[in-house]
Amino acid sequence: MIVPLTSLWAPILLSAVFVFVLSSIIHMALGYHANDYRKLPAEDEAMAALRKLSIPPGDYFIPKASSHKDMKNPEFLKKVELGPLGSMTILPPSGFAMGKRLVGWFLYSIVVGFVAAHVAGTTLPPGTPYKLVFHTVALTAFAGYALALWQSPIWKGTKVSTTIKATFDGLLYALLTAGTFGWLWPR
Repeated sequence: MIVPLTSLWAPILLSAVFVFVLSSIIHMALGYHANDYRKLPAEDEAMAALRKLSIPPGDYFIPKASSHKDMKNPEFLKKVELGPLGSMTILPPSGFAMGKRLVGWFLYSIVVGFVAAHVAGTTLPPGTPYKLVFHTVALTAFAGYALALWQSPIWKGTKVSTTIKATFDGLLYALLTAGTFGWLWPR
């Protein structure tokens, strides 16, 4: 028997609240993410130079080849040799508006809970023991919170240590989500 999603809205929403609170504690009180990003040397000068360029908000890679063929171009290869190489995101002036980011994070947590509910609800019947619900939801939520993070060090060269810390956070969020579902699973 399938558990309908309508029976799982309480654990979906409550787990999102719990994850939101835990992530707030992690980022505001524990401080182990404080060194994820370093301050750019000569920050004021770099910001002034970038400001003059009026770069629109977006994601950038430098240097950027215009085509696959262009990657073999001697001019492009010289740029790569001279450096610097990097990727960057330019935010709009309101880019640090925390309200929008916090709402987005909460909605994302609801989506992870929804996907975990769908997977568990279509594979586990009502009355499933806590440990099996916990296991199924934990694996699904971990995939939602952590696995895709590893694309950044692979493709963008971000620090592996930052990804390890974020993966640990994702594990905590997954365990919290799983515990909530195990607790509130229909009997």
